[in-house]
Amino acid sequence: MARYAYVNGRYVEHRQASVHIEDRGYQLADGVYEVVGVHDGRLIDETPHVDRLDRSLRELRIAWPVSRAALGFIMRELMRRNRLRDGLIYMQVTRGVARRDHAFPTVDVKPALVLTTKNTKRAGVDPGPGIAIKSQRDIRWERCDIKTVALLPNVLAKQAARESGAYEAWLIDADGYVTEGASTNAWIVTQDGELVTRPVDNGILAGVTRHTLKALCAALQLKFAERPFSLTEAKRAREAFITSATSFVTPVVKIDGEPVADGKVGPTARRLREEYVRFAATGASVT
Repeated sequence: MARYAYVNGRYVEHRQASVHIEDRGYQLADGVYEVVGVHDGRLIDETPHVDRLDRSLRELRIAWPVSRAALGFIMRELMRRNRLRDGLIYMQVTRGVARRDHAFPTVDVKPALVLTTKNTKRAGVDPGPGIAIKSQRDIRWERCDIKTVALLPNVLAKQAARESGAYEAWLIDADGYVTEGASTNAWIVTQDGELVTRPVDNGILAGVTRHTLKALCAALQLKFAERPFSLTEAKRAREAFITSATSFVTPVVKIDGEPVADGKVGPTARRLREEYVRFAATGASVT
């Protein structure tokens, strides 16, 4: 079966999909992206993801390439063509095609829109054995709240983690605090059972899965705090885990080669993953 992509108004075979060489996303990383999970044919948290796309576009002063309603139709049509039941939809919007110049184009340029899909195994409640984390110095720019396609520092951090045998990198700021993962949000459970994640600011991406998990924590009446936590505190935590549209809730059992607590998946992360998978199966948003 052919795999399809959506490129600037056309559904084309994935292997034939292409953009212009002077697209500003390719030339200058002048663009943003968004990722929406699909579980059993349902889009997970569609509205918050599209809201975040809207915010990213506004922050970079890029116009919407299509209406929100049209984007919803395109996502579903691409799912239909690719028979996507479980996986991810990637969407990318750039400022468009223009003569190379760092400044914004002085003539009207239509923003470019590309969507692709990825099939994955359906996420289950079993979190598996957990993952290892490698800490890395955070060398990113000061607007990490924008989901931009300029991901080279994240790529370098992720590669360093993989080369060390870890799955993910946790980025550490100049004061020794964990900001977030290379492609995930970071959480810990303290020794007294409090869930902690860094507050939303320009230093991290406001994760949609993070937001949903906050609501689930409130519904479960779990102790929760948004505050900075250090790498040292993380290594002393009772549990740790990551969240994202791709990882759901994934326990962390090792940081920089050292086990977190007993080095096994903890009950809080296990329960939160179970609750999130149940939420994903409903297709409803948590407020």
